Amino acid sequence: MEKTRKLVLFACLLLVSFLASSSAQTCLNHSFSNRQYANCSDLPALNCFLHWTYDEAAGTVEVAFRHTGTTSSRWSAWGINPSGPSMLNTQALVAYVNSSGLPHAFTTSIDSMSPSMQQSALSFQVPSLSAEFENNEMRIFAVMRISESLLTTNQVWQEGPVSNYQLMIHPTSGDNMLSTASVNFLTGQSGGTSSGSSRTRRRNVHGVLNTVSWGILMPLGAITARYMKVFKSADPSWFYLHVVCQTSAYAVGVAGWATGIKLGSDSAGVTHNPHRNIGITLFCLGTLQVFALLLRPNKDHKYRLYWNIYHHSVGYAVIILSIINIFDGFDILQPDDHWERIYIGILIFLGVVATLLEGITWYIVLRRKNRGSDTDKRSHSINGANGVNGFGARGQDV
Repeated sequence: MEKTRKLVLFACLLLVSFLASSSAQTCLNHSFSNRQYANCSDLPALNCFLHWTYDEAAGTVEVAFRHTGTTSSRWSAWGINPSGPSMLNTQALVAYVNSSGLPHAFTTSIDSMSPSMQQSALSFQVPSLSAEFENNEMRIFAVMRISESLLTTNQVWQEGPVSNYQLMIHPTSGDNMLSTASVNFLTGQSGGTSSGSSRTRRRNVHGVLNTVSWGILMPLGAITARYMKVFKSADPSWFYLHVVCQTSAYAVGVAGWATGIKLGSDSAGVTHNPHRNIGITLFCLGTLQVFALLLRPNKDHKYRLYWNIYHHSVGYAVIILSIINIFDGFDILQPDDHWERIYIGILIFLGVVATLLEGITWYIVLRRKNRGSDTDKRSHSINGANGVNGFGARGQDV
């Protein structure tokens, strides 16, 4: 039972540490009113942030560039540069507040060290481009159709003054000379400070943790309990293996559940209600199962039968709901097909093992039952014979 308490404590520590680390990611705490992005990065200079989603099928990247702490008298720009981390040859998206008081966005190719900052075409298509300015924050929204060679590239961003609605040269010192980084639109990695904490990566971690815990360790623990206890030599080892397996699954599952809750809170406007509700239900039932171990009656207790019914019913319900929710998660994440096939293969393997062990278990149980019946018959015959012989002997003595 001491191991159980330690594992539960470990799960709680995982939850606290995860939430503490997640709160440090600034861009993840931002939500758009009518848009959602899979990845984001805190850019290391000029109070800027990049959000994006890569659509592999369409060959497009949908981006949102945010420049906070600016004013309507300054312009903002972000772009990519396959040539290197510099201004020259940058394919830029630019926005400023025009004479009508409205934010205006346009594209420009930086082809000299003294660019005109006039609208021009880029080396790739930009089917959609718009800008918003609100609460001293400039936002540029765009859809870029880029080739695979640009999925990993350099990003450059900048800001500068606007005079008489003309874009002026940006400052050439301080953070304005540090506004470059790398970006990988495919993997969600960026040279910014939150490159390792993209939403895509966290979604993948969430999926892996829950698949391993609820979807593999939990069924494995149930198989251990159901089939090992038939072997007398495995008692009580099967029980401790069952406890370790299930509490380990619970500890890992709590971490996975926590990532899901955090992802949900960071994804305003995106709802996966069935997946979320099943996940919360699993956490509650799993918690009940762990604490039920602390209230487990002795074998000869009058309530042990009811505890067994409860424990088995909840346990199998957890396994079934887990598998359903994992496949729902595959539909949401849409990873490469081989990941789903691998999990299906694991389930088939566990099913085959359980089927074989079920047959072996019934064979052992029936064999013991038959042996016990034969033993009772022989015992009854011996006792009967002894009784007749004894009675006859006594009669003769009399």
